[in-house]
Amino acid sequence: MSRFERISTSIAGLTVVERQRRGDDRGFFSRFFCREALADFGGGGTIAQINHTLTQAAGTIRGLHFQRAPHDEAKFVSCLSGAVFDVAVDLRPGSPTYLHWHGEVLSAENGRSMMIPGGFAHGFQTLEDDCELIYLHDKPYAPEAEGGLNPLDPRLAIVWPLPVAQMSARDQALPVLATAS
Repeated sequence: MSRFERISTSIAGLTVVERQRRGDDRGFFSRFFCREALADFGGGGTIAQINHTLTQAAGTIRGLHFQRAPHDEAKFVSCLSGAVFDVAVDLRPGSPTYLHWHGEVLSAENGRSMMIPGGFAHGFQTLEDDCELIYLHDKPYAPEAEGGLNPLDPRLAIVWPLPVAQMSARDQALPVLATAS
């Protein structure tokens, strides 16, 4: 029996993973990550970095961030506490879904994660207060390769579920696609 269920998206290479839980009156157990099991889902590479975030206010948007090649990174993103609307935007040149986005609710309750390949921008909006996320990256952060897109870019037309409560000055200043490099 697999400990993970694959949920396909309309964007090739972008996968939602649902961790299967085994529970009883004490609580539950779920496998968070398994290189061998997740390799078939497009992930499962070496973990080079793990990041943990806390976002305190519902409606906050973080992102859309990416790393340029050759530092483009795959991410396995999970919500440990609360709920977020997690978004990945396809930035792969020549992809039939270039600039398409997919959003998925990740929550502590639903046990879903997003496996995001390299070549995607990533961001999220908190749906509740005090949301914690954990990111497993296959490459270390390279500041010289950092990039981003404005999450409110009208060309992307991302439908954020809540009014924007907060965004960092850095994310507000991210370029729209006409000026992004």
